[in-house]
Order: sequence, then C-alpha cells, then structure tokens
Amino acid sequence: MNDKRPDSGLGKDLIGLETLSGETIRAILDTAEPFKEISERAIKKVPVLRGKTIVNLFFEPSTRTRISFEFAEKRLGADTVNVAASGSSVVKGETLVDTARNLEAMRIDMVVIRHGSSGAAQFLADRIPSNVINAGDGQHEHPTQGLLDLLTIRDSFGRIEGLKVCIVGDVIHSRVARSNIFGLQKLGAEVAVCGPKSLIPTAIESLGVQVFAHVEDAIQWADALNVLRLQLERMNAGFIPSLREYNRVFGVSQARLERAPVDTVVLHPGPMNRGVEIDSAVADGPQSVILPQVTNGVAVRMAVLYLLAGGAPERAEEAKKGEA
Repeated sequence: MNDKRPDSGLGKDLIGLETLSGETIRAILDTAEPFKEISERAIKKVPVLRGKTIVNLFFEPSTRTRISFEFAEKRLGADTVNVAASGSSVVKGETLVDTARNLEAMRIDMVVIRHGSSGAAQFLADRIPSNVINAGDGQHEHPTQGLLDLLTIRDSFGRIEGLKVCIVGDVIHSRVARSNIFGLQKLGAEVAVCGPKSLIPTAIESLGVQVFAHVEDAIQWADALNVLRLQLERMNAGFIPSLREYNRVFGVSQARLERAPVDTVVLHPGPMNRGVEIDSAVADGPQSVILPQVTNGVAVRMAVLYLLAGGAPERAEEAKKGEA
C-alpha cells in the first residue's frame, strides 16, 4: 500500500487530531460529505475498497464505534474481520505486536484498534506497514469520534470558526474530550470545559481552554454543548458524591437550556446515562443532534478509510458514484 498521501495530508495512519493540521481536518470533513448520501440509497455500497482487508481489533468492549466502522468498511466494499480480546489469543498471553504480526502474515491492509492503554495505536502503527486507525486508546484520543462531532457541529451552524463549544462532564477520563479540544481549536472555535473539579484535568487551561465551575454559566456562554458520559468503570471512588447529586449540580436539563440566550445545540458521544449527565427531555428534544452524530459517524469513517487507502479528497464525489 502506498504510504504517501499528498492530497489529504493524513499520512499512513490516523492516531489523533493533535498532530493534524486544520487543513487536513477540513479535508476529511469535506470528504465525508458526499459519503453521507450512500447511506440513503437502496443499495448502500460503492466498490472503492474492493479487495482490501480490514481488521477491527477491539481490546475493549464497544458497540457503537465497532458497528460504525464495520458499516463504513462494508459500504466501501472491503472485506472485514472482527477480533475481540475476549475471543483472541490475547487472553492466552499473546502480545499486541504478536497479534498484529500474525494478522500481517495474512496480508491485511488496515487495522482499526481500540485499546485500554494510551499510546497503543501509535505503538502498533510504528511496528506494522498496514494503515492503523485509532478507535480509542486509553485516555489519549478518539479521533474519528472527534471528527464526527466536528462534522455534526458544522452541519448545525454551517461553520466551526468563531463558535463557542463547551465540553461538559467527565473530562479527566475522556479521550473524546481531547480529540474535540484539538479539532475544534484547529478549526477556529473557542473551547471550554465544565464539571466537578475532580473530573477536570489539572492545568487543562494550558491547552487553551476555559474552565466553568457551574453548568449554568457554561450554558449561558456556549453555542454548543458536548455532554460526556460519566465513565463509572474507570472510577475507583471519591470522584462524585452520587449520581443523583451529579445530576442535580451538573446535569444538562431542559430547564437549564431554556434559560440560555441562544438555542444551544446539544451533542453526546454515547452511550448516555439518562437522568445523570443528560435528561431525556434534552436527549430527545429539538436541540439534540445526538442521532445525526451517529449517522455522521459512518460517513466520517468511510472518509478516513477512503483517504488512507489513497483516495483524493477532490475525487470523493466520483468515489460516491463508484467511479474512483
């Protein structure tokens, strides 16, 4: 596979948004636009990745991200193989590199990896010639989630530059938050975070973000809120007094949104803890773009796969028609 990607600027792998330029991020979003239409067709396939083999290597449980990648791969005509840690040789003591090298011996083209350790995707990318896409590594980044959030915000406002976006909730455990911060800033948005002090990373201001101690202030300030799930599985104890107390103090409710000076757009990367970080009236309400996020996730992942396989952004419209 050709490792040079002069048209998109993406390179061999997609590990995070921190190292990408604003121009490259815009190219990915622009490439995703024509792929949206494919999901509306009766036959939801174009053959641009026919003959490519992609392995989805998930060492952490996932439903949304794994299924979204699988849809994207199959709609582009690729052959896919799903490998979960619970059913692989990893449980028998095989290392990540051994697993990858065995897959390489089967002549694969790309690996989509989710792993509980920060840096695992880069570690793998440095050791195999196949393209590597980070589907979430520890508390580092989740770049395709960040990209689909950016696309959804751009769809809602027609732009990202000049917008004010606040990330609310469990920021300290969130790889989604980091990807959003990097991507939003590179496209010219102002970014803030809001949550209990125990869930906000120390010195996060060094990333150029504002910190709100009260969700009411964040809602007054923001054009869009990205509400994060409380990652209870990553918490030992003492981060919050109780779920009920968290909802009372930091929950995004309809009553709080109604006091905002603008119709604040609400995102959530899912899965949601309804009645904790977000109320059902908000999640299902007119200001929610949570379902469009899911739809955009497939288009963004199709765009990333297409670009890593050597596709040019300017030919995405042709690719949509099966001509590229």
